[in-house]
Amino acid sequence: MTTTMELITKTADLAAFCQRLSSTEFITVDTEFHRETTYWPLLCLVQVAGPDEAYCIDAMADGLDLAPLYELFRDTNVVKVFHAARQDLEIFFHKADLIPAPLFDSQVAAMVCGFGESVGYETLVTKLTSARIDKSQRFTDWTRRPLSEQQVDYALADVIHLRDIYVKLKAELERSNRTAWVAEEMGVLTSPTTYALTPEDSWRRLKSREKKPRYLAILKEVSAWRERTAQAQNTPRRRVIKDDALIELAALKPTDENALSQTRLSKHLGRSKHATEVIAAVKRGLDTPDDQCPHLPRALEKPPGLGPVIDLLKVLLKARCEASDVALKLVATVDDLERIACDDDADVPALSGWRRELFGADALRLKHGQLALSLSPDSKTVDVVERT
Repeated sequence: MTTTMELITKTADLAAFCQRLSSTEFITVDTEFHRETTYWPLLCLVQVAGPDEAYCIDAMADGLDLAPLYELFRDTNVVKVFHAARQDLEIFFHKADLIPAPLFDSQVAAMVCGFGESVGYETLVTKLTSARIDKSQRFTDWTRRPLSEQQVDYALADVIHLRDIYVKLKAELERSNRTAWVAEEMGVLTSPTTYALTPEDSWRRLKSREKKPRYLAILKEVSAWRERTAQAQNTPRRRVIKDDALIELAALKPTDENALSQTRLSKHLGRSKHATEVIAAVKRGLDTPDDQCPHLPRALEKPPGLGPVIDLLKVLLKARCEASDVALKLVATVDDLERIACDDDADVPALSGWRRELFGADALRLKHGQLALSLSPDSKTVDVVERT
């Protein structure tokens, strides 16, 4: 198999490349981007490979229109293969209002196939292709132009090896009848809600110990102000105001420039062009009607004596995942197990779809004494046995 390695900088060349790929079963895709100094990721390169050729698409090239690539991404006859796709997909969602589909994420597939938790790309390359990854350009500046041949080769290697990874993982999924498992997982990655950046919801990402509704109402408003400002200025959130300063604003509730200037972490805002906006955000939080203030869900109240039940569920989970060679993290979290222990109808992934078949149904049976756990005669494995 001969692979052509080139850099595309012209729309006509991109259109021709994408036209050739439109007749293939799948393509592999990766990106290089920077976001250290911006809110929105700066897309520098898109690497795309088909069965016989691979190209770097210079997203920063003057006059280059990515429309042919986006059209290929919308072609439902061609599978788009990524590794750990979420950040890449977020870029395309916000740049072009699209999510490439159908989608195959090799990291998720590898977890289904027993390669461990959040398996890295380098690990898959080593285990599935016997190739070695060149790490020399790992911290390169992808905004620099012109790109060197070494940079292009390094970037292309990701999508070239990904072809072999995809073929082998796909074959393993078909052999083990788990193709539908991965398809089910792709539902989250292809949902627009996964990538929606709603300013009014940004407060949920902040880590604060205070849970009072009025405090949360103020936190919601000042956080939304920061999000809108960062988006409009295309600057990182932290450069507008840091998280701990938002938390301080919600706690101190400054309603004029003098009060704002006397805060410890956000006093610089009192002298900035944003002072009026910040004070207005605080006041909106204070004026929010009581019945419209945010409320955090109550912490799960575990009945006394439930600890041993949760411990048994952990053992069952590990036994089932090891027996089926599936990553534990993909099936259930400790929080999921606690909720199952408290509620047979808990709204957790482990009680639906393929996870329920693998673990959830037996978790409920174990909880209700219909199953038991015991050591095998050689004391090397845990057996799950029916109770009579």
